[in-house]
Amino acid sequence: MTTPHPSGEVGHGRYTYRLRVSSTASRSLLGEWDRTRWVWNQCVAESRAAHKAGQACGPARLDKMLTGWRGECAWLREGASVPQQQIIRDFTKARTKALKDIKGRLPLRQRVGMPRFKKKGLAKPTLNYTQRGFRLKDNRLHLAGGIELTVVWSRHLPTVPSSVRIYRDSLGHWYASFVVLAETQPLPATDRAIGIDWGVKETATTTSDNHNLLHAGHGSKAACELTRYQKMMARRKPKRGQAISKGYRTARRQAAKVHKKVARQRQDTARKWAKRVVSDFDQLAAEDFRPKFLTKSTMARKSADAAISSTKHELINMARKHGRTLYLVHPAHTTMDCGHCGARTKHALPLSERTYTCTACGAISPRDKNSAHVMLVRAGLNPAGADRVRPGGPPARQAV
Repeated sequence: MTTPHPSGEVGHGRYTYRLRVSSTASRSLLGEWDRTRWVWNQCVAESRAAHKAGQACGPARLDKMLTGWRGECAWLREGASVPQQQIIRDFTKARTKALKDIKGRLPLRQRVGMPRFKKKGLAKPTLNYTQRGFRLKDNRLHLAGGIELTVVWSRHLPTVPSSVRIYRDSLGHWYASFVVLAETQPLPATDRAIGIDWGVKETATTTSDNHNLLHAGHGSKAACELTRYQKMMARRKPKRGQAISKGYRTARRQAAKVHKKVARQRQDTARKWAKRVVSDFDQLAAEDFRPKFLTKSTMARKSADAAISSTKHELINMARKHGRTLYLVHPAHTTMDCGHCGARTKHALPLSERTYTCTACGAISPRDKNSAHVMLVRAGLNPAGADRVRPGGPPARQAV
């Protein structure tokens, strides 16, 4: 259990801005991306060869290889060295996490997986620059290699950024995401606590009826329009070896617009709800739910539309920003325990059973509402019921 950030403590945050990119700058950025993608693919090939030979393949070895690659290839030397070095850092981080999962004997469905080759037509351009690879001058972003970009300053940067990530989305729009040191913005104390349980029918069920987050259904509302463009793409899909037609590119862009709109609607709904919860409560206990397994179930589409993962992410960020205490409670047996007396049912409740009835104390409540009360008890935010929790249960871990 980690210590929460006190009010006024400095932490890292990301500030993202839209970029106005000229045709010349766009060609330069795509050229840099081709070089960094080539470096990534070389790292994948070298790591696989080192694994077969039983040798180590760490960042120091890959850095030396990068020096040799740049010495041998003039095309690679034309690009800046900073994004190429940073792509090696990203590769080693991903490979280390994959090896850690293998060593920990995690199930295959929970493992990250070893880094794979980045294909030109599928991988989205992403470039990372540290402080020595960029500078801000006259409200413009200057990158290593003589690339100048116009930033749409929708808000001011609180401090000087330590790094920046340049990326392009599915619509072809370029963005700059700056990492800065931002102070916590404390809110007035309320001396109130809330328990949060994630679900599909309701994205978030809380101990407060006024703070439940209903399933907005942004994806289902846009399903007809999205299906239309996907059918257009299927009809115009080029055969193997043929060039992509203008009609296919148009349909693909329209489908990407629908996806982007839905993603922004989900993010906006999650941020507004998280801000309201954080403003009204000092302490929050939320289920540490990982909805990845739902993607292989019959509820895959509805769970994706509920956007549980992104909503949980926005709640964590909002609590950290405003100095609130957030506990992430282990989800094991949260639907089987009673939120009033702590008794546990003898069997797992099927999803069709939406009412929880305690055989010990006789309490009757909606299933998700009972789970929300369990979050409070396990986090120790409900002193009246904390001593009645089953001993030896999975502890809550503090996120902020």
